[in-house]
Amino acid sequence: MSQNVNPSNPATIPKFADELRKPPVLQPFEDDRYPKGSFYKIAMKESRHRFHKDFPRTRIWGYNGISPGPTIEAEKNKTMYIKYENKLPETHFLPVDYTLHSASDSPEVRSVVHLHGANVDWKSDGHPEAWYTQNYEKTGPLFRRKVHAYTNHQPGTTLWYHDHSMGLTRLNVYAGLAGFYLLRDSLEERLQLPKGRYEIPLMIQDRSFNEDGSLFYPDAPPFPVPVHPSITPGVLGNTIVVNGKVWPHLKVEPRKYRFRILNASNRRGYVISLSDEKTFYQIGTDGGFLNTPAELSSVELLPSERTDVIIDFTGMEGKEITLQNSDTEFLDEHTSVIMQFRVDLPLLGTDTSAIPDELAPAMELHEHHAHISRDLPLTVSTDEYGRPMLMLNDRMYHDPATEKPSFDSIEIWNLINVTQIPHPIHVHLVQFKIIERRPFNAERYENEGVLEFTGPAEEPRDYERGWKDTVKADVGMVTKIIMHFKEHTGNYIWHCHFLEHEDHDMMRPIRIIKDAHPVQLPHADEEDHSSDDTTDE
Repeated sequence: MSQNVNPSNPATIPKFADELRKPPVLQPFEDDRYPKGSFYKIAMKESRHRFHKDFPRTRIWGYNGISPGPTIEAEKNKTMYIKYENKLPETHFLPVDYTLHSASDSPEVRSVVHLHGANVDWKSDGHPEAWYTQNYEKTGPLFRRKVHAYTNHQPGTTLWYHDHSMGLTRLNVYAGLAGFYLLRDSLEERLQLPKGRYEIPLMIQDRSFNEDGSLFYPDAPPFPVPVHPSITPGVLGNTIVVNGKVWPHLKVEPRKYRFRILNASNRRGYVISLSDEKTFYQIGTDGGFLNTPAELSSVELLPSERTDVIIDFTGMEGKEITLQNSDTEFLDEHTSVIMQFRVDLPLLGTDTSAIPDELAPAMELHEHHAHISRDLPLTVSTDEYGRPMLMLNDRMYHDPATEKPSFDSIEIWNLINVTQIPHPIHVHLVQFKIIERRPFNAERYENEGVLEFTGPAEEPRDYERGWKDTVKADVGMVTKIIMHFKEHTGNYIWHCHFLEHEDHDMMRPIRIIKDAHPVQLPHADEEDHSSDDTTDE
């Protein structure tokens, strides 16, 4: 480690010193029980990782011991079987809060993997109560299978896989348990997009380090609480890490590149742009391709949101372009910088890639097709230790399910944010469309339970017009989304994707039930007492 570099002080860390790397692609294992080329194994294990050339190696937990984990490449409608093996230590190296959920009577280290954005049977969804320990010696109450089956029955898109263990997600993801899952289809090939070395996934995270280069994660909030270690309302790093490197650079040719960008931070949001006011072309969101490309100057990503963009470096030989963050919630001079592009490689052949005029056929869900509409408040309370606790639908995680969609039904959810901060709300299993956001009288809603709108509806932002699985529920707004619950029944969840919020009860169960004839209703009964049937498929 350089004597002048202190990993705990971002001002001493040279920016753009390390070259950005693409994570390796996972290769299949041969197993006679599965079709050839369809079975994969990934080991969750502890290892050492160099975040910066001037840092010592840092202890991490990674899929196959690397961070990000290996990229999984999948094809639409070709089922993939993955066994995630827990080879983690029995004790955690980050501060565990035993007061959360069922943590007091669960093993200190447990893991389960969620494929974020996937259309998948609930037993392979990575439910937080489906956790397990080494060799499956102990398992959670909803653990059902050792090998996850992904049918990939959905449009091609950028998914990601990450830890989803009950009460530990924030720590396990921060420790390094996250990776890309790229689902491809025939439409993608026909579009002549940049590919191969010119298609690069970018996993953006913020991290803080101790002076010795180890990961820093606070063991208490910035106010007195009677619990130690204690969860905090949110953890922000003072450096930006891309594909496992602190403020890296990427050498590029003067041509078009495709970047699949993921916000995999615990709490931090990003408003991403390029220096010199350069624009880029968005071609996809969480759920796949847009109908037509959108030329943008910036895109906002809260944790777990993805964007698929093309940046054209043609004619920019010799230039250095910075990928910037202008999010105003927690900005400083260091976290305003993400990485650097250096247009200093010679052009290898002719750039035959294209930015198509049209991408994917438009498929819409219309409000008049909805079977049910639910008003779902996002609220703040305090737990038994006096700590702030955020909740969905005024309930804690272990309260009985109130969201019980019928199989093959279309629902509208009105996310009513009466807290003082925005929240990225993620719904498992489905991709949805954002209909609108509309301001409301929060004080009257809290005091009288009356939803009084105070202004006109606002259309989705220009960068969120595609299919989504995570949506920003803005402060003082009702965010309206529409989705179709189809193909699967069973136990799923919805939650805030600020990981500290998720671990501290901002998560609720979804029970998708067999009901051949969903009833057309103007609004959901708050206490749904319909059948709890979760027939296995």
